[in-house]
Amino acid sequence: MSTPGSLHLQDGRIFEGWIVGFDAGNCGGELCFNTSMTGYQEMFTDPSYRGQMLVHNFVHLGNYGAYAADQESDRVQISGVVVRNFTEKHSRLMADSSLQDYMVRNRLMGIRGVDTRALVRHIRNSGAMNAVILSHKGLDGDHHYHAQKALQDLPSMVGLDLSALVTTAESYRMESAIQGTPKQVVVMDYGVKRNMLHHLTQRGCELRVLPASATIEDVMACGPQGVLLSNGPGDPAAMDHQVGVVRGLLERRVPLMGICLGHQLLARAAGLDTFKMHNGHRGSNHPVLNLRNNRSEITSQNHGFAVNLEQTKAASHLELTHINLNDQTVEGLALRDRPAFSVQYHPESNPGPHDSHYLFDDFVSMMD
Repeated sequence: MSTPGSLHLQDGRIFEGWIVGFDAGNCGGELCFNTSMTGYQEMFTDPSYRGQMLVHNFVHLGNYGAYAADQESDRVQISGVVVRNFTEKHSRLMADSSLQDYMVRNRLMGIRGVDTRALVRHIRNSGAMNAVILSHKGLDGDHHYHAQKALQDLPSMVGLDLSALVTTAESYRMESAIQGTPKQVVVMDYGVKRNMLHHLTQRGCELRVLPASATIEDVMACGPQGVLLSNGPGDPAAMDHQVGVVRGLLERRVPLMGICLGHQLLARAAGLDTFKMHNGHRGSNHPVLNLRNNRSEITSQNHGFAVNLEQTKAASHLELTHINLNDQTVEGLALRDRPAFSVQYHPESNPGPHDSHYLFDDFVSMMD
């Protein structure tokens, strides 16, 4: 029989349910929601979710089990899971285990039976906030007291540099997957997803992946023909060292491609500000307009910070290349006087549609 539990939001709202996965007593983080119908394991292991608890807008979780090939990093990155319906039975024959067993192995705690429709509407209206999942096992009746104690220990996402928690400890290489003379690409790992690396090696790039703490001298010592600024968690305004490295690359006119956090760091290096969004964009069905060809793209997104739109429009050295069709936030930019561009969304699209794979081709062409 499942253990009763509750979800306690920072603003005092409480949702009741039952504990799933690993019962750690409690877990907490910034509460955010994702609108995708599939791809839960890719989300769990996406380093951009570090420090966050994930609410699944889709009502079912666990239907196709867990499979090692679906990992986007070497460990679970989220701090908790909130879902309406959770199943331990799965239909995919190649699955390694049920999602329940996977969560227990990876010490990931969750809660099921929550009215996620009401919860998502509350987050959408009130904004992203910290929350705690509390197991009632072994507790007295004052659950609110225990939850409040746990909430007090959670930091705000504003001002947090989390890249050090998810970056590689040591630099490493990845060979090109195709024959020919490879392009030498440095990947700045702020929390890179594996599928980004796959897209580059499949396009003839040999990669040198460097930790987030790498200096401009470390990067240039690799002799890069191009640099990828990866995705990652945290507040870009707290990452002055990384912004300084990007600024040094711009000064040296090294071809740059930025994705998500990398996009925000490129923007800050180019003189723009970033800000914390009301509730962020997370899901694989977000519409974006490509302003260069006036065509829309359905995109995969995961971010809680964004680039200042008015500053982008006013900057003569920048081109606004993509814009979000839901709320008109900045989704892409390019420098007019440097070989550099970036997008706020995830063109590797795992999970998600493949509308934006062309951006990796653009990066390779820019190096040519």
